[in-house]
Amino acid sequence: MPVLELADTSKITGKTQEMLSNLEKGLGFTPNIMKQMANSPAALEAFLSSREALSRGFLDAQMVALIGVVVAEIYSCEYLLASRVAMAKKAGVTDEELRLARQQSSSDPKKDLGLSFVRNIVVRHASEMPATDIPDLKAAGYTDGEIVELIANTSLNMFVYYLIQIAQPELDFEKVALPFPA
Repeated sequence: MPVLELADTSKITGKTQEMLSNLEKGLGFTPNIMKQMANSPAALEAFLSSREALSRGFLDAQMVALIGVVVAEIYSCEYLLASRVAMAKKAGVTDEELRLARQQSSSDPKKDLGLSFVRNIVVRHASEMPATDIPDLKAAGYTDGEIVELIANTSLNMFVYYLIQIAQPELDFEKVALPFPA
């Protein structure tokens, strides 16, 4: 049962309504987590603006989606996993790549290293990360900008994860089975 109320989207006006309308056009519906986020127009704008800016960044849509899958799997978060799998499928990620991402891996060596870095960000935190992570990423062809975007996209997914854990939205994406439910 949701802990935070869903914002009444029929009563939202102005820029917030425009943001939600654009989101709905892209997804075909307004997810419950976004309705909960809309309780704070500032938080909704911060999230959607950051997501939009990063969509024009160096990382492709598939990698951005895979980052979300990795974060969701680490935390065994049903809602985040379902939403990020839907996002990945929309971006053209194959079933095999999704399977690998759920294991924090990829068949593409560069993406594999990037997803390993994402895992280290989430699990080890900055103070405990291997000193070789950045040199390894650079050796694999990651630019400084791409590394910053790996961190930024991980952070956005962490924000959504925390909101999901606190707000407890009802799942409104196609359910994806967790290997180790929390």
